[in-house]
Amino acid sequence: MNDPTPDEIGRLHQLRSLLREHNDRYHRQDDPIISDYAYDQLFQELVALEERFPEQIDPDSPTRRVGARPLEQFATLRHGQPMLSLSNRFSPRDVIDFHRQVTEGLGIDEHIDYHAEPKLDGLAINLTYVHGILETAATRGDGLEGEDVTLQVRTIPALPLKLTGTHHPHRIEIRAEVFMPRALFEKMNAQLQRQGEKTFANPRNAAAGTLRQLDPRITARRPLTLFCHGLGGVEGGALPPTQAEIIQQFSLWGLPVCPESEVTTGVDGCLDYFTRMAARRHELPYEIDGVVYKVNRVDWQEQLGFRHRDPRWATAHKFPAEEVETLVLAIDVQVGRTGALTPVARLTPVQVGGVAVTNATLHNFEEMARKDVRPGDTVLIRRAGDVIPEVVRRVPTLPEQPRSPLIPCPTHCPVCAAPVIKPEHETVARCSGALSCPAQQRETLKHFASRRAMDIEGLGEKMCAQLLQSGLVTSIADLYLLHTRRDRLIRLERLGEKSVDNLLQAIDRSRKRDLARFLFALGIREVGEQTAKSLARHFGTMAELMAANVADLQGVADVGSVVAHHVQTFFSSPQYRPIVDQLLNVPDTHWASIAAESMIPTTRQPLTGHTVVITGNLSMSRQEAKNRLESLGAKVSGSISKKTRCLIVGSDPGSKVQKAKDLGVAILDEAAFMKLLSGTIPLEDHAPENPS
Repeated sequence: MNDPTPDEIGRLHQLRSLLREHNDRYHRQDDPIISDYAYDQLFQELVALEERFPEQIDPDSPTRRVGARPLEQFATLRHGQPMLSLSNRFSPRDVIDFHRQVTEGLGIDEHIDYHAEPKLDGLAINLTYVHGILETAATRGDGLEGEDVTLQVRTIPALPLKLTGTHHPHRIEIRAEVFMPRALFEKMNAQLQRQGEKTFANPRNAAAGTLRQLDPRITARRPLTLFCHGLGGVEGGALPPTQAEIIQQFSLWGLPVCPESEVTTGVDGCLDYFTRMAARRHELPYEIDGVVYKVNRVDWQEQLGFRHRDPRWATAHKFPAEEVETLVLAIDVQVGRTGALTPVARLTPVQVGGVAVTNATLHNFEEMARKDVRPGDTVLIRRAGDVIPEVVRRVPTLPEQPRSPLIPCPTHCPVCAAPVIKPEHETVARCSGALSCPAQQRETLKHFASRRAMDIEGLGEKMCAQLLQSGLVTSIADLYLLHTRRDRLIRLERLGEKSVDNLLQAIDRSRKRDLARFLFALGIREVGEQTAKSLARHFGTMAELMAANVADLQGVADVGSVVAHHVQTFFSSPQYRPIVDQLLNVPDTHWASIAAESMIPTTRQPLTGHTVVITGNLSMSRQEAKNRLESLGAKVSGSISKKTRCLIVGSDPGSKVQKAKDLGVAILDEAAFMKLLSGTIPLEDHAPENPS
């Protein structure tokens, strides 16, 4: 097997970082910025790379994880049985492969019945009934624990708070999908628009945003419903032997189930169901983005079991991303936070996937030239949950009509007139004006204040523009001087004393953000949330980070030569460095360094460079054990190899113990593990097992 090249390793890290951020935006923020189709492409690329280079597999990879961590505003509930995701299939060949894997896994060569159902585009939840009474409801979260939305779910009219019928298990987890019917979504959006409130992009975002309202009274006023489709843990009771009969039992208990589900046989039956549902997709009263196939026999489901993040006995067959033709009215150029010039097609409004689309990105000028898209062209646009859809290709007209000239990449910024630069190895052209460019100033300020960064409520796009245009703010550092300019703030249009005081309080609260969020908020090119966390953990203080050279920076996990160059360039920039220095002098802030009690300097971390594996059940949660090991510098892996330094063994361990013995890996029981964490016994005192 060939070793990965540096570029391939870099792409692995990049894909993981991108997917983590997109997972967060989708699952936690209900605000995706790429389509499901684009996400699936990135995910499949990562799967392919990890299959080629299994030694590079990271147990924390998005291919091994489900969803995202629960929101901090909600209490959390642990699922009795992990709430996994589904693998995705995109073609008939993929479905044939799934069927083959099922038959090989079962060791049989006969017809297999599948329970087929629409794949609803909503929010997954876990309902727990005890003695037939609804006890709790939780979102999927990270698959192990989710947000407690019991009060919100209790307001959904279709959900029974007490099961009807008989033969209820003592305790049962029922998996469901919460969604908003299409017609009711459109009615709600129209009402929000009349009231001057923000509307939702699509029914999925509306359902997720509604269920995550901290005030259940708001949830109660919005038209949510749900379908129950699966089981989690079951205690004290027996259920029917097939998926179809379980769904029928749900219905007898008064639980809402999808009327479109049915039992099909073999690959042909699955593909026939897919074709029929695709044809009826827009007739259904709810949004779906594919269908789901589940092995119908429960004993076969149990025999097939699970992979890291999905069951082997079920899969999702996704519909192709929707594509619609429309006319390009004009092509504008937008300037982003890092100076990137992005051509955006202004379109004749068109409905795509139930959403009115008026703009579509062309990504960059090279891509626009490659697709040969010009004003006046008819184009095919694609949208599958996108906030900004993309232009797929130009649609030639017959006969061919005269066309406008291809718009060239500007030589000067359309906002500030600074020269545009484009290094040979990059595809993106950028304005060189940096913070002298009003567009970059505005986008930098907006990013700094955004929820994932400094989270300054009330400092949105319009307010950022007002502050810059008035001269009250010329850089992000000036935000922390606004309390001295309160009288001038009040005189701004549409601002009163209460609004100003709320803004100043939000700015004051942002002083408590940690080093990682501060680094992300600075807007350094290629430094996302995960990279910012890695930099914060590695260096511990802003002083250490700003003094680091490229070689030092490349010693950080997930930081390659390109990111290292961007970080060093940022902190040595005559435009950005003075602003950072001003921010570091803001009083009562928490972002200059990681608190001493939460950090051990990298040079003194006792487990730096060691790979540790955990098996069995410990008195603490697996995540807590992982966090504590990582705080000591260890890399926690999910599989044993010759590179593993030690195996932590709890109760009921698996086959990893024997493999550790075979490879001569040190084995620590929980008592030794606790001594290791406390520093009572160093790792060097634990001799490896002798290979048998």
